Amino acid sequence: MADARRATLKDVAAASGVSRATVSFVLNATPNQTISPATRARVLQAVRDLGYKPHTIARALREGASRIVIMHIDTGLEGNYSRSYIRGLDQELALHDHVLLVRHGPATAEATRQALDTINPRAILQFGEPYLTGHELDDYGGGRLDGLAAHAAIQIGHLAERGHRHVALAIGEQAPLVKTRLRFTRDALRTCGLAPLVELVVPRPRAAGAAAVATFRNAHPEVTAIAGYDDDVALRTLTALADLGVAVPDEVAVIGFDDTEYGALFNPALTTVHIDAEAHGRRTARSILGLDMTDLMSKPASVIVRASA
Repeated sequence: MADARRATLKDVAAASGVSRATVSFVLNATPNQTISPATRARVLQAVRDLGYKPHTIARALREGASRIVIMHIDTGLEGNYSRSYIRGLDQELALHDHVLLVRHGPATAEATRQALDTINPRAILQFGEPYLTGHELDDYGGGRLDGLAAHAAIQIGHLAERGHRHVALAIGEQAPLVKTRLRFTRDALRTCGLAPLVELVVPRPRAAGAAAVATFRNAHPEVTAIAGYDDDVALRTLTALADLGVAVPDEVAVIGFDDTEYGALFNPALTTVHIDAEAHGRRTARSILGLDMTDLMSKPASVIVRASA
């Protein structure tokens, strides 16, 4: 039976008879490296034969590198999850004498090349990389076990358990993972036997958000629950509903996502989804360093039930 696990950089190196560093140099077209055409062809053939799909961790891993790890985090991905994830990543790396540097901005080829040439990092990561590159089910927990797919299902499942049949997903103007999130939310609605998803964009500033929610409610009076893309959008939605005099949760229930501290301070307090992001960050650190991860099981995501849903 074929091995179902994802091929690694180490597998490619073994199959082509070269070091992992050489594989990395070939895949990244690293300049100033003397690699023969025959060796390059052998590496690329191994990549094809194994079905290897490089991601940032594997791509940037280098033998003989420094004890510095760089993480790129793009605009729109900052939030409670990312902060907790980075905290876990940083703490776990520090336990093994490595230093984390966080760079705010896209992980472009030029930015990666500059980092490789200047400080020779152990690895270069891109926050949310599986979801930005089409490998969203390849995260460390498995997308449908402890990744975004599972977390979206938990959010929608909570609303379904409370009898809601028509649900909207509230998003902001900038949401880098919105396509993936919409797909997973639609999957969750189908699984729960609910009506097809309706989208709601809640813009800034406050008046614009209230106007958008008012227009939405006039167009979709059947919607009785709104799931926020994150807590920030959910809180904007709660504010808009309050400004419109809509009772929450009696007329419309609202559930957030990402469990920021501000949700508990709002009135009504925001029901939300809590995710053990710190454990995810620690697992990434162990993966980079080639260490065992069996003792780093994350706690399952859960709903923090408050007054809004």
